[in-house]
Amino acid sequence: MKISCEEAAHICNKSQYKEASFWQITKLKLHILMCKTCAKFTKQNTALTSLCERAGLNVLSESDKEAMKKDLEKHL
Repeated sequence: MKISCEEAAHICNKSQYKEASFWQITKLKLHILMCKTCAKFTKQNTALTSLCERAGLNVLSESDKEAMKKDLEKHL
């Protein structure tokens, strides 16, 4: 049941994007009760995700990415 700090960080990242299972979140919560470093990481990660959401960041579509890649390759 005990998880490593590395696994805790991975689960934390997954939970920010709603990809972590209930069991993974439960293991993470138990881990951060005992590990202050991971508790701090989780808090900072949550704050960063919140800031990104409030900033209204947009990402390029796959077709735009491909067009940029082809344009870059053409110039190299």
